Amino acid sequence: MKTCRAKWQGFDFARFSKDKTLFDFQKQGLQNALKGLWIYFKDKKEDKQSLFNHYQANDFTENFDYDLKKREGKKTAKYLLEYDKDYPAADSKIPFAHFINRMSFWMATGSGKTLIIVKLIELLGKLISEKELPSRDILFLAHRDDLLDQFKNHVEEFNSFNFDTKINLKNMRDYESVKRENALPFAKNEITVFYYRSDLISDEHKEKIVNFKNYDNSGKWYILLDEAHKGDKEDSKRQILYSILSRNGFLFNFS
Repeated sequence: MKTCRAKWQGFDFARFSKDKTLFDFQKQGLQNALKGLWIYFKDKKEDKQSLFNHYQANDFTENFDYDLKKREGKKTAKYLLEYDKDYPAADSKIPFAHFINRMSFWMATGSGKTLIIVKLIELLGKLISEKELPSRDILFLAHRDDLLDQFKNHVEEFNSFNFDTKINLKNMRDYESVKRENALPFAKNEITVFYYRSDLISDEHKEKIVNFKNYDNSGKWYILLDEAHKGDKEDSKRQILYSILSRNGFLFNFS
């Protein structure tokens, strides 16, 4: 990070609220996230193939290409083929390079994952407001209401102590109205963050279930996905939807 500009330095990784500061391992997670964002957005200029080449140059040898033949007739393959400009196939496979704009946080239960999520949002907001990151909307997803409530409580605690930065939470179903009313979601040190139940994002629209295409936003989302490892076959389908929604942004998986 020695080559980072000044705007990428000096971030307070420790402070959260009056009663909470981050432990060293939590701060290290945020520091690693900052490095990853720098490499992809600044060094590699959002070039996914360039980032993939960087991985290979650092001993990445796994083959995570998406095999369309093995998933022929599956909904997940159908979704990706609808976005063929973003996920071009070669020899019936979609190269993993097209999914590489993501990072993962593997954390034990009770290790303060939500603290890191909120601090990461603060970091994203700061870099976006400084025009160091592309202006993308931020979306937090969790598969249970109690996890969403926990997130909201942590944001409220963060806001009560950090007067120079305020996180405004908005339900994703209100996306269109919020965007109409607030053309500058990162103005005046305020960060607008949308939230929703990850298990209610689908390919149809009814009651609380939402069709991902209605919130596509040209794939320009920074998505923070809680409990990313959870799920069954239906959730595997949703994993593809999260990738599509963040195809021109970034996906942060927390497990």
